[in-house]
Amino acid sequence: MTDFVLVAGTWLGAWAWDEVAAELRGAGHDAHALTLSGLAERRSTQPAGQQTHVGDIVEEVERLDLRDVVLVGHSYAGIPVGQAAERIGDRLRRVVFVDANVPVDGESFLSGWPSDHVRQAIDGHAGYWPPLGPEDYAGQGLTDEQIARIVGGSAPHPGVTLTEPAVLARPLGELPATYVKCLLDGDEPMPAVAAVLGSDSWELVELDTGHWPMFSQPRALARVLHAAVARP
Repeated sequence: MTDFVLVAGTWLGAWAWDEVAAELRGAGHDAHALTLSGLAERRSTQPAGQQTHVGDIVEEVERLDLRDVVLVGHSYAGIPVGQAAERIGDRLRRVVFVDANVPVDGESFLSGWPSDHVRQAIDGHAGYWPPLGPEDYAGQGLTDEQIARIVGGSAPHPGVTLTEPAVLARPLGELPATYVKCLLDGDEPMPAVAAVLGSDSWELVELDTGHWPMFSQPRALARVLHAAVARP
């Protein structure tokens, strides 16, 4: 039995993993979906920082005394998950990045891509990045019902988490990792991902769906996560 800790990206909470978690439990694993500080049921008046999110993940692993852990980070959550992975030491079995950003020491989520519009949105919404509208999910393999579910459950995302730099003690390529590339969101990994995919301890898996596979293809994503357990 493996303990999966599932962390969704911007605007989302633990609820986003309901279907994937059910599939993993059906396969005999334990699945622990985590809501990061400042989101969903953990919303607060004070925006959380990125290192708060790293701490959320580490504290959850330690609080539950989890061993043989697979950390799963989707989208933005790849950045705190990647940092937490090196901090939980020998509790880690593998880290899985689901169409995710990956941490680069000294750089933020907004580094390396045209993100002025995000910074402006954060400045204009009291320090939070407002959720996307239904039209922004077009072309991502989602049904109208799935889009409505995502939009209805989304909460403004703490902007500081997107602008603070990541802190890594060692090269990310040393971690045992699986990167899941969702092809409807572009068929080439972002440069920071491509830079570590050459590592012997990393593997690339492709899914023919969009950026939110926990909604569009939860069973297929659960199969990928289950298969990751068998990797050395």
